[in-house]
Amino acid sequence: MLRPDLSLLLILAAASPALADPAVPRFTPVPLADHVYGGGWEHYVGGGLAVFDCNGDALPDLYAAGGENPAQLFINTTSESGELAFAPETPEALALTGVTGAYPLDIDGDGILDLAVLRAGPDLLLRGKGSCAFAPFTDLGFESGDHWTTGFSATWEGDNRLPTLAFGTYVDRSNPEGPFGTCDDTLLYRPEGDRYRPAEALSPGFCALSVLFSDWNRAGRADLRLSNDRHYYVRGGQEQMWAMEDPPRLYSEADGWQSYSLWGMGIASRDMNGDGFQDVYLTSMGDQKFQLRDPAAVGPVFDDVTYGFGTTAHRPYTGGDGRPSTGWHAAFGDVNNDGRDDIYVTKGNVEQMPDAAQKDPNNLMLQQADGRFVESGEAAGIASLARGRGGALVDLNRDGLLDVAVVNRRAAMEVWQNRGAEPEAAEFTAVNWLLLRLEAPAPNTSAVGAFVELRADDRTQLREVTVGGGHAGGDSGDLHFGLGDAETVQVRVIWPDGEVSDWQTLAANQRVTLQR
Repeated sequence: MLRPDLSLLLILAAASPALADPAVPRFTPVPLADHVYGGGWEHYVGGGLAVFDCNGDALPDLYAAGGENPAQLFINTTSESGELAFAPETPEALALTGVTGAYPLDIDGDGILDLAVLRAGPDLLLRGKGSCAFAPFTDLGFESGDHWTTGFSATWEGDNRLPTLAFGTYVDRSNPEGPFGTCDDTLLYRPEGDRYRPAEALSPGFCALSVLFSDWNRAGRADLRLSNDRHYYVRGGQEQMWAMEDPPRLYSEADGWQSYSLWGMGIASRDMNGDGFQDVYLTSMGDQKFQLRDPAAVGPVFDDVTYGFGTTAHRPYTGGDGRPSTGWHAAFGDVNNDGRDDIYVTKGNVEQMPDAAQKDPNNLMLQQADGRFVESGEAAGIASLARGRGGALVDLNRDGLLDVAVVNRRAAMEVWQNRGAEPEAAEFTAVNWLLLRLEAPAPNTSAVGAFVELRADDRTQLREVTVGGGHAGGDSGDLHFGLGDAETVQVRVIWPDGEVSDWQTLAANQRVTLQR
Protein backbone atom coordinates (compact mmCIF):
# COMPACT_ATOMS: atom_id res chain seq x y z
CA MET A 1 0.00 0.00 0.00
CA LEU A 2 1.36 3.40 -0.92
CA ARG A 3 1.59 6.10 1.71
CA PRO A 4 -1.40 8.48 1.52
CA ASP A 5 -0.60 11.89 0.10
CA LEU A 6 -0.75 14.41 2.94
CA SER A 7 -1.84 17.35 0.78
CA LEU A 8 -4.81 15.31 -0.45
CA LEU A 9 -5.72 14.39 3.12
CA LEU A 10 -5.70 18.04 4.14
CA ILE A 11 -7.87 19.05 1.18
CA LEU A 12 -10.37 16.31 2.00
CA ALA A 13 -10.40 17.32 5.67
CA ALA A 14 -11.06 20.98 4.84
CA ALA A 15 -13.88 20.02 2.49
CA SER A 16 -15.48 17.49 4.85
CA PRO A 17 -16.75 19.13 8.05
CA ALA A 18 -18.66 15.93 8.83
CA LEU A 19 -15.44 14.17 9.85
CA ALA A 20 -15.97 13.27 13.51
CA ASP A 21 -13.56 14.46 16.17
CA PRO A 22 -11.81 11.62 18.02
CA ALA A 23 -13.48 10.57 21.26
CA VAL A 24 -11.46 11.86 24.23
CA PRO A 25 -11.02 9.24 26.96
CA ARG A 26 -11.32 10.22 30.62
CA PHE A 27 -8.38 9.43 32.90
CA THR A 28 -8.54 9.50 36.71
CA PRO A 29 -5.56 9.47 39.10
CA VAL A 30 -4.71 6.25 40.91
CA PRO A 31 -3.58 6.47 44.57
CA LEU A 32 0.08 5.46 44.79
CA ALA A 33 2.72 5.40 47.50
CA ASP A 34 5.25 8.16 47.01
CA HIS A 35 8.11 7.46 44.65
CA VAL A 36 10.47 10.18 43.40
CA TYR A 37 13.25 10.07 40.83
CA GLY A 38 15.89 12.30 42.42
CA GLY A 39 19.56 13.17 42.47
CA GLY A 40 22.15 15.49 40.97
CA TRP A 41 23.17 16.10 37.38
CA GLU A 42 23.70 12.38 36.70
CA HIS A 43 19.94 12.01 37.08
CA TYR A 44 18.79 14.98 35.02
CA VAL A 45 18.10 12.31 32.38
CA GLY A 46 16.78 8.78 32.93
CA GLY A 47 13.95 8.01 35.29
CA GLY A 48 12.69 5.01 33.35
CA LEU A 49 9.80 2.67 34.12
CA ALA A 50 9.75 -1.10 33.46
CA VAL A 51 6.27 -2.63 33.10
CA PHE A 52 5.95 -6.42 33.29
CA ASP A 53 4.17 -9.22 35.10
CA CYS A 54 6.66 -10.49 37.69
CA ASN A 55 4.37 -12.79 39.69
CA GLY A 56 2.37 -14.58 37.01
CA ASP A 57 -1.07 -13.13 37.81
CA ALA A 58 -1.43 -11.59 34.29
CA LEU A 59 -1.44 -8.05 35.73
CA PRO A 60 1.50 -5.76 34.85
CA ASP A 61 3.67 -4.59 37.73
CA LEU A 62 5.80 -1.40 37.76
CA TYR A 63 9.53 -1.10 38.48
CA ALA A 64 10.48 2.58 38.74
CA ALA A 65 13.97 4.05 38.67
CA GLY A 66 14.81 6.26 41.66
CA GLY A 67 18.15 7.86 40.83
CA GLU A 68 19.78 8.64 44.17
CA ASN A 69 16.65 7.23 45.83
CA PRO A 70 16.12 3.46 45.87
CA ALA A 71 14.27 2.05 42.88
CA GLN A 72 10.87 0.61 43.77
CA LEU A 73 8.71 -2.28 42.61
CA PHE A 74 4.95 -1.67 42.70
CA ILE A 75 2.89 -4.87 42.65
CA ASN A 76 -0.39 -4.64 40.75
CA THR A 77 -3.14 -5.43 43.26
CA THR A 78 -6.10 -4.55 41.03
CA SER A 79 -9.23 -6.41 42.14
CA GLU A 80 -11.90 -8.05 40.00
CA SER A 81 -13.75 -4.72 39.99
CA GLY A 82 -11.03 -3.36 37.69
CA GLU A 83 -10.08 -0.43 39.95
CA LEU A 84 -6.34 0.04 39.51
CA ALA A 85 -4.28 -0.40 42.68
CA PHE A 86 -0.58 -0.88 43.41
CA ALA A 87 1.38 -1.78 46.54
CA PRO A 88 5.12 -1.07 47.00
CA GLU A 89 6.80 -4.43 47.63
CA THR A 90 10.43 -4.08 46.61
CA PRO A 91 12.74 -7.06 47.15
CA GLU A 92 16.25 -6.28 48.30
CA ALA A 93 17.73 -7.21 44.91
CA LEU A 94 15.71 -4.42 43.25
CA ALA A 95 16.04 -1.72 45.94
CA LEU A 96 19.06 -0.29 44.17
CA THR A 97 20.36 3.26 44.08
CA GLY A 98 21.84 4.89 41.00
CA VAL A 99 19.17 3.31 38.79
CA THR A 100 18.34 5.36 35.68
CA GLY A 101 15.99 2.83 34.11
CA ALA A 102 15.19 -0.82 33.40
CA TYR A 103 13.86 -3.10 30.65
CA PRO A 104 12.19 -6.51 31.08
CA LEU A 105 13.13 -9.46 28.86
CA ASP A 106 13.67 -13.22 29.19
CA ILE A 107 17.46 -13.43 28.86
CA ASP A 108 18.01 -17.10 29.72
CA GLY A 109 14.97 -18.54 27.94
CA ASP A 110 13.36 -20.09 31.03
CA GLY A 111 10.02 -18.38 30.46
CA ILE A 112 10.45 -15.99 33.41
CA LEU A 113 11.13 -12.32 32.69
CA ASP A 114 14.48 -10.93 33.78
CA LEU A 115 15.62 -7.31 34.07
CA ALA A 116 18.35 -5.26 32.43
CA VAL A 117 18.95 -2.48 34.97
CA LEU A 118 20.59 0.74 33.77
CA ARG A 119 22.57 2.81 36.23
CA ALA A 120 24.86 5.71 36.78
CA GLY A 121 27.41 3.07 37.70
CA PRO A 122 27.74 -0.60 36.71
CA ASP A 123 24.73 -1.93 34.82
CA LEU A 124 23.16 -5.19 35.99
CA LEU A 125 21.43 -8.20 34.47
CA LEU A 126 19.05 -9.66 37.06
CA ARG A 127 17.60 -13.14 36.71
CA GLY A 128 13.89 -13.49 37.41
CA LYS A 129 13.24 -16.38 39.79
CA GLY A 130 9.46 -16.14 39.87
CA SER A 131 7.19 -14.52 42.47
CA CYS A 132 8.96 -11.19 41.86
CA ALA A 133 12.28 -12.48 43.21
CA PHE A 134 15.50 -11.55 41.43
CA ALA A 135 19.22 -12.25 41.70
CA PRO A 136 22.24 -11.20 39.63
CA PHE A 137 23.23 -13.53 36.80
CA THR A 138 26.58 -15.07 37.67
CA ASP A 139 27.20 -17.33 34.68
CA LEU A 140 26.73 -15.14 31.58
CA GLY A 141 30.13 -13.51 31.46
CA PHE A 142 28.47 -10.08 31.38
CA GLU A 143 30.79 -7.40 32.74
CA SER A 144 29.82 -3.75 32.97
CA GLY A 145 32.11 -0.87 33.70
CA ASP A 146 31.18 2.29 35.59
CA HIS A 147 29.07 4.00 32.93
CA TRP A 148 26.28 6.54 32.82
CA THR A 149 23.72 4.43 30.98
CA THR A 150 20.52 5.93 29.59
CA GLY A 151 19.36 3.63 26.78
CA PHE A 152 18.92 -0.08 26.13
CA SER A 153 17.68 -2.51 23.51
CA ALA A 154 17.88 -6.23 22.84
CA THR A 155 17.30 -8.63 19.96
CA TRP A 156 18.07 -12.23 19.01
CA GLU A 157 20.48 -12.74 16.13
CA GLY A 158 20.39 -15.99 14.18
CA ASP A 159 20.37 -19.11 16.33
CA ASN A 160 22.08 -17.51 19.33
CA ARG A 161 21.04 -18.87 22.72
CA LEU A 162 21.28 -15.40 24.30
CA PRO A 163 20.03 -12.02 23.11
CA THR A 164 22.32 -9.35 21.72
CA LEU A 165 22.31 -6.39 24.11
CA ALA A 166 22.97 -2.72 23.40
CA PHE A 167 23.57 -0.22 26.22
CA GLY A 168 23.44 3.45 25.29
CA THR A 169 25.92 5.34 27.46
CA TYR A 170 25.76 9.09 27.85
CA VAL A 171 28.58 11.42 28.98
CA ASP A 172 31.98 10.11 30.13
CA ARG A 173 31.94 11.38 33.71
CA SER A 174 35.66 10.59 34.20
CA ASN A 175 36.83 12.88 31.38
CA PRO A 176 38.23 16.09 32.93
CA GLU A 177 37.49 17.97 29.69
CA GLY A 178 33.75 17.26 30.03
CA PRO A 179 30.90 17.22 30.12
CA PHE A 180 30.51 18.94 26.74
CA GLY A 181 32.02 17.01 23.87
CA THR A 182 32.75 13.91 25.97
CA CYS A 183 30.07 11.51 24.81
CA ASP A 184 30.57 7.81 25.56
CA ASP A 185 30.15 5.07 22.96
CA THR A 186 27.19 2.72 22.80
CA LEU A 187 28.22 -0.74 24.06
CA LEU A 188 27.23 -3.88 22.18
CA TYR A 189 27.26 -7.30 23.89
CA ARG A 190 27.06 -10.22 21.49
CA PRO A 191 26.90 -13.78 22.82
CA GLU A 192 29.18 -16.67 22.10
CA GLY A 193 27.48 -19.87 23.20
CA ASP A 194 26.12 -19.45 26.71
CA ARG A 195 28.23 -16.40 27.59
CA TYR A 196 28.77 -12.86 26.42
CA ARG A 197 31.87 -11.67 24.66
CA PRO A 198 33.52 -8.47 25.94
CA ALA A 199 31.64 -5.31 25.09
CA GLU A 200 32.16 -3.89 21.59
CA ALA A 201 32.19 -0.08 21.42
CA LEU A 202 30.09 1.42 18.62
CA SER A 203 32.11 4.51 17.85
CA PRO A 204 31.64 7.39 17.38
CA GLY A 205 29.16 7.76 20.19
CA PHE A 206 27.07 10.92 20.48
CA CYS A 207 25.41 10.61 23.91
CA ALA A 208 22.61 8.15 23.18
CA LEU A 209 19.46 8.64 25.24
CA SER A 210 17.32 6.07 23.44
CA VAL A 211 18.27 2.84 21.68
CA LEU A 212 16.09 0.53 19.58
CA PHE A 213 16.62 -2.66 17.58
CA SER A 214 14.04 -2.74 14.77
CA ASP A 215 13.65 -4.57 11.47
CA TRP A 216 12.97 -1.26 9.71
CA ASN A 217 12.90 -2.73 6.16
CA ARG A 218 11.28 -6.12 6.91
CA ALA A 219 14.42 -7.93 5.77
CA GLY A 220 14.63 -10.32 8.72
CA ARG A 221 17.39 -8.46 10.55
CA ALA A 222 16.98 -5.86 13.29
CA ASP A 223 19.33 -2.90 12.98
CA LEU A 224 20.16 -0.54 15.83
CA ARG A 225 18.79 3.00 15.88
CA LEU A 226 20.23 5.59 18.30
CA SER A 227 18.71 8.92 19.28
CA ASN A 228 21.44 11.24 20.52
CA ASP A 229 21.54 14.38 22.66
CA ARG A 230 23.28 17.21 20.81
CA HIS A 231 23.39 19.21 24.06
CA TYR A 232 26.56 17.30 24.92
CA TYR A 233 28.05 16.28 21.58
CA VAL A 234 27.81 19.98 20.66
CA ARG A 235 28.98 19.65 17.07
CA GLY A 236 29.86 17.00 14.52
CA GLY A 237 27.27 14.52 15.76
CA GLN A 238 23.94 13.28 14.46
CA GLU A 239 21.26 10.62 14.83
CA GLN A 240 22.58 7.14 13.97
CA MET A 241 21.59 3.71 12.73
CA TRP A 242 23.94 0.72 12.73
CA ALA A 243 23.60 -2.15 10.26
CA MET A 244 23.97 -5.25 12.41
CA GLU A 245 26.59 -6.94 10.33
CA ASP A 246 29.72 -8.51 11.78
CA PRO A 247 31.27 -6.11 12.57
CA PRO A 248 28.43 -3.55 12.74
CA ARG A 249 28.47 -0.85 10.08
CA LEU A 250 27.19 2.69 10.50
CA TYR A 251 24.64 3.69 7.86
CA SER A 252 25.64 6.81 5.93
CA GLU A 253 24.18 9.17 3.36
CA ALA A 254 25.39 6.74 0.69
CA ASP A 255 22.84 4.26 2.07
CA GLY A 256 20.08 6.88 2.11
CA TRP A 257 20.44 7.79 5.78
CA GLN A 258 19.74 11.50 6.17
CA SER A 259 22.09 13.38 8.47
CA TYR A 260 20.29 15.42 11.12
CA SER A 261 20.76 16.41 14.74
CA LEU A 262 18.34 16.98 17.61
CA TRP A 263 18.20 16.79 21.38
CA GLY A 264 17.18 13.16 21.01
CA MET A 265 15.62 11.67 24.13
CA GLY A 266 13.11 8.96 23.18
CA ILE A 267 12.07 6.70 20.30
CA ALA A 268 8.62 5.26 19.59
CA SER A 269 8.11 2.92 16.62
CA ARG A 270 4.88 1.83 14.91
CA ASP A 271 3.47 1.42 11.40
CA MET A 272 1.19 4.46 11.43
CA ASN A 273 -0.02 4.56 7.82
CA GLY A 274 -0.61 0.91 6.99
CA ASP A 275 2.19 0.50 4.46
CA GLY A 276 3.82 -2.36 6.38
CA PHE A 277 6.89 -0.42 7.56
CA GLN A 278 7.73 0.99 10.96
CA ASP A 279 7.52 4.77 11.36
CA VAL A 280 9.07 6.67 14.27
CA TYR A 281 8.34 9.45 16.71
CA LEU A 282 11.42 11.08 18.24
CA THR A 283 11.26 13.31 21.31
CA SER A 284 13.47 16.34 21.70
CA MET A 285 13.72 19.82 23.18
CA GLY A 286 11.47 22.04 21.11
CA ASP A 287 9.92 20.26 18.16
CA GLN A 288 9.19 16.55 18.47
CA LYS A 289 9.77 14.63 15.22
CA PHE A 290 7.27 12.36 13.45
CA GLN A 291 8.90 10.49 10.55
CA LEU A 292 7.37 8.09 8.04
CA ARG A 293 9.48 5.39 6.47
CA ASP A 294 9.70 5.83 2.69
CA PRO A 295 8.44 2.47 1.35
CA ALA A 296 9.88 3.15 -2.10
CA ALA A 297 13.44 3.65 -0.81
CA VAL A 298 15.94 0.81 -0.63
CA GLY A 299 17.85 2.39 2.25
CA PRO A 300 16.79 3.73 5.65
CA VAL A 301 14.96 6.82 4.44
CA PHE A 302 12.52 8.44 6.89
CA ASP A 303 10.62 11.55 5.79
CA ASP A 304 9.81 14.21 8.38
CA VAL A 305 6.06 14.92 8.38
CA THR A 306 5.84 16.56 11.81
CA TYR A 307 4.17 19.82 10.83
CA GLY A 308 1.81 18.35 8.26
CA PHE A 309 0.40 15.86 10.76
CA GLY A 310 0.18 18.32 13.67
CA THR A 311 2.60 16.46 15.94
CA THR A 312 5.20 19.13 16.72
CA ALA A 313 4.09 19.41 20.38
CA HIS A 314 6.68 22.17 20.54
CA ARG A 315 5.12 24.37 23.24
CA PRO A 316 2.98 23.72 26.33
CA TYR A 317 -0.77 23.70 25.64
CA THR A 318 -1.69 24.58 29.25
CA GLY A 319 0.02 25.99 32.34
CA GLY A 320 0.73 29.45 30.93
CA ASP A 321 4.40 28.86 30.00
CA GLY A 322 5.07 29.69 26.35
CA ARG A 323 8.68 28.56 26.16
CA PRO A 324 9.65 25.44 24.14
CA SER A 325 8.70 22.02 25.48
CA THR A 326 11.08 19.19 26.43
CA GLY A 327 9.94 15.70 25.41
CA TRP A 328 11.16 12.43 26.96
CA HIS A 329 9.31 9.10 26.77
CA ALA A 330 7.10 8.54 23.72
CA ALA A 331 4.63 5.76 22.96
CA PHE A 332 2.09 4.93 20.25
CA GLY A 333 -1.22 3.41 21.31
CA ASP A 334 -4.95 3.57 20.63
CA VAL A 335 -6.30 5.16 23.83
CA ASN A 336 -9.92 5.41 22.63
CA ASN A 337 -10.04 2.09 20.70
CA ASP A 338 -11.23 3.76 17.50
CA GLY A 339 -8.76 1.77 15.38
CA ARG A 340 -6.31 4.67 15.00
CA ASP A 341 -3.10 4.88 17.04
CA ASP A 342 -2.49 7.98 19.14
CA ILE A 343 0.74 9.45 20.59
CA TYR A 344 1.66 9.89 24.26
CA VAL A 345 4.72 11.92 25.37
CA THR A 346 6.05 12.71 28.84
CA LYS A 347 7.28 16.28 29.22
CA GLY A 348 9.41 18.25 31.68
CA ASN A 349 12.31 20.67 31.98
CA VAL A 350 15.74 19.04 32.31
CA GLU A 351 16.16 20.96 35.58
CA GLN A 352 16.19 24.75 35.43
CA MET A 353 16.99 25.41 31.77
CA PRO A 354 15.83 29.03 31.35
CA ASP A 355 15.07 28.79 27.64
CA ALA A 356 12.69 25.83 28.10
CA ALA A 357 9.26 25.67 29.71
CA GLN A 358 9.11 24.97 33.44
CA LYS A 359 5.39 24.17 33.28
CA ASP A 360 5.32 21.53 30.58
CA PRO A 361 2.32 19.14 30.49
CA ASN A 362 2.43 15.61 29.11
CA ASN A 363 0.96 15.21 25.62
CA LEU A 364 -1.87 12.98 24.47
CA MET A 365 -2.30 13.52 20.74
CA LEU A 366 -5.37 11.76 19.32
CA GLN A 367 -5.38 10.72 15.68
CA GLN A 368 -8.28 12.06 13.64
CA ALA A 369 -9.98 10.39 10.68
CA ASP A 370 -7.83 12.42 8.27
CA GLY A 371 -4.59 11.13 9.82
CA ARG A 372 -3.74 14.39 11.59
CA PHE A 373 -3.46 14.66 15.36
CA VAL A 374 -5.15 16.90 17.92
CA GLU A 375 -3.87 17.59 21.45
CA SER A 376 -6.21 16.24 24.13
CA GLY A 377 -4.05 15.87 27.25
CA GLU A 378 -5.86 18.48 29.31
CA ALA A 379 -9.34 17.27 28.35
CA ALA A 380 -8.28 13.68 29.13
CA GLY A 381 -7.00 14.64 32.58
CA ILE A 382 -3.29 13.77 32.30
CA ALA A 383 -1.80 17.27 31.86
CA SER A 384 0.56 17.02 34.83
CA LEU A 385 3.04 19.90 35.18
CA ALA A 386 5.64 17.80 37.05
CA ARG A 387 8.99 17.08 35.36
CA GLY A 388 8.05 13.90 33.52
CA ARG A 389 10.71 11.39 32.49
CA GLY A 390 10.02 7.68 31.83
CA GLY A 391 6.50 6.52 31.21
CA ALA A 392 4.16 3.81 30.01
CA LEU A 393 1.04 3.55 27.87
CA VAL A 394 -0.17 0.07 28.85
CA ASP A 395 -3.45 -1.66 29.74
CA LEU A 396 -2.69 -2.13 33.43
CA ASN A 397 -5.94 -3.87 34.46
CA ARG A 398 -6.65 -5.86 31.27
CA ASP A 399 -9.96 -4.12 30.55
CA GLY A 400 -8.98 -3.23 27.00
CA LEU A 401 -8.23 0.43 27.77
CA LEU A 402 -4.69 1.80 27.77
CA ASP A 403 -3.69 3.42 31.07
CA VAL A 404 -0.86 5.90 31.71
CA ALA A 405 2.05 5.99 34.16
CA VAL A 406 4.93 8.44 34.44
CA VAL A 407 8.03 8.72 36.62
CA ASN A 408 8.75 12.33 37.57
CA ARG A 409 11.99 14.04 38.50
CA ARG A 410 11.83 15.57 41.97
CA ALA A 411 8.09 14.88 42.14
CA ALA A 412 5.91 11.88 42.93
CA MET A 413 5.29 9.19 40.31
CA GLU A 414 1.80 9.30 38.77
CA VAL A 415 -0.61 6.67 37.39
CA TRP A 416 -3.92 7.35 35.64
CA GLN A 417 -6.70 4.86 34.89
CA ASN A 418 -8.44 5.09 31.51
CA ARG A 419 -12.20 5.21 32.05
CA GLY A 420 -13.07 5.35 28.37
CA ALA A 421 -14.89 8.09 26.52
CA GLU A 422 -18.31 9.45 27.37
CA PRO A 423 -20.81 7.40 25.31
CA GLU A 424 -22.31 10.46 23.66
CA ALA A 425 -18.82 11.58 22.55
CA ALA A 426 -17.75 8.27 21.03
CA GLU A 427 -17.24 8.17 17.27
CA PHE A 428 -18.36 4.54 17.14
CA THR A 429 -21.34 2.87 18.79
CA ALA A 430 -18.83 0.26 19.94
CA VAL A 431 -15.13 0.66 20.73
CA ASN A 432 -13.74 -2.84 20.62
CA TRP A 433 -10.26 -4.09 21.38
CA LEU A 434 -7.97 -7.11 21.45
CA LEU A 435 -4.97 -8.03 23.61
CA LEU A 436 -2.48 -10.48 22.08
CA ARG A 437 0.45 -12.18 23.73
CA LEU A 438 3.06 -14.26 21.92
CA GLU A 439 4.77 -17.36 23.32
CA ALA A 440 7.61 -19.19 21.59
CA PRO A 441 10.07 -21.95 22.46
CA ALA A 442 13.37 -21.05 24.13
CA PRO A 443 15.56 -19.16 23.83
CA ASN A 444 13.43 -16.27 22.50
CA THR A 445 10.32 -17.07 24.52
CA SER A 446 8.58 -13.70 23.93
CA ALA A 447 9.18 -13.86 20.16
CA VAL A 448 11.16 -10.61 20.07
CA GLY A 449 11.48 -9.63 16.42
CA ALA A 450 8.10 -11.05 15.41
CA PHE A 451 5.48 -9.05 13.50
CA VAL A 452 1.75 -9.39 14.13
CA GLU A 453 -0.69 -8.40 11.38
CA LEU A 454 -4.33 -7.78 12.23
CA ARG A 455 -7.10 -7.21 9.67
CA ALA A 456 -10.22 -5.39 10.81
CA ASP A 457 -12.70 -4.37 8.11
CA ASP A 458 -10.60 -2.82 5.34
CA ARG A 459 -7.56 -1.92 7.48
CA THR A 460 -4.45 -3.82 8.51
CA GLN A 461 -2.66 -2.99 11.74
CA LEU A 462 0.94 -4.07 12.36
CA ARG A 463 2.92 -4.58 15.56
CA GLU A 464 6.63 -5.40 15.85
CA VAL A 465 7.70 -7.10 19.08
CA THR A 466 10.69 -5.14 20.36
CA VAL A 467 12.70 -4.55 23.53
CA GLY A 468 14.01 -1.00 23.81
CA GLY A 469 13.19 2.54 22.78
CA GLY A 470 11.12 4.89 24.91
CA HIS A 471 13.17 6.75 27.50
CA ALA A 472 15.11 4.47 29.87
CA GLY A 473 12.27 1.96 30.22
CA GLY A 474 9.77 -0.23 28.41
CA ASP A 475 7.10 -2.89 28.82
CA SER A 476 6.93 -6.60 28.06
CA GLY A 477 3.48 -8.02 27.76
CA ASP A 478 0.35 -7.83 25.67
CA LEU A 479 0.05 -6.16 22.28
CA HIS A 480 -3.01 -3.89 22.35
CA PHE A 481 -5.18 -3.27 19.29
CA GLY A 482 -8.08 -0.83 19.10
CA LEU A 483 -10.73 -2.19 16.73
CA GLY A 484 -13.43 0.48 16.49
CA ASP A 485 -16.71 -1.24 15.69
CA ALA A 486 -15.13 -4.44 14.31
CA GLU A 487 -16.42 -7.46 16.21
CA THR A 488 -14.16 -10.05 14.57
CA VAL A 489 -10.66 -9.75 13.14
CA GLN A 490 -8.11 -11.88 11.31
CA VAL A 491 -4.64 -12.27 12.76
CA ARG A 492 -1.39 -13.84 11.66
CA VAL A 493 2.17 -13.85 13.03
CA ILE A 494 5.45 -13.55 11.15
CA TRP A 495 7.73 -15.27 13.66
CA PRO A 496 11.34 -14.07 14.15
CA ASP A 497 12.78 -16.78 11.87
CA GLY A 498 10.45 -15.73 9.03
CA GLU A 499 7.86 -18.50 9.36
CA VAL A 500 4.38 -17.16 8.68
CA SER A 501 1.36 -18.53 10.52
CA ASP A 502 -2.03 -19.03 8.93
CA TRP A 503 -4.64 -16.33 9.28
CA GLN A 504 -7.04 -17.06 12.10
CA THR A 505 -10.29 -15.36 13.06
CA LEU A 506 -10.65 -13.97 16.58
CA ALA A 507 -13.54 -12.29 18.34
CA ALA A 508 -13.03 -8.82 19.77
CA ASN A 509 -12.80 -7.86 23.45
CA GLN A 510 -10.64 -10.67 24.77
CA ARG A 511 -7.07 -11.49 25.75
CA VAL A 512 -5.48 -14.19 23.59
CA THR A 513 -2.13 -16.00 23.74
CA LEU A 514 -0.72 -17.10 20.39
CA GLN A 515 1.80 -19.92 20.68
CA ARG A 516 4.46 -20.92 18.17
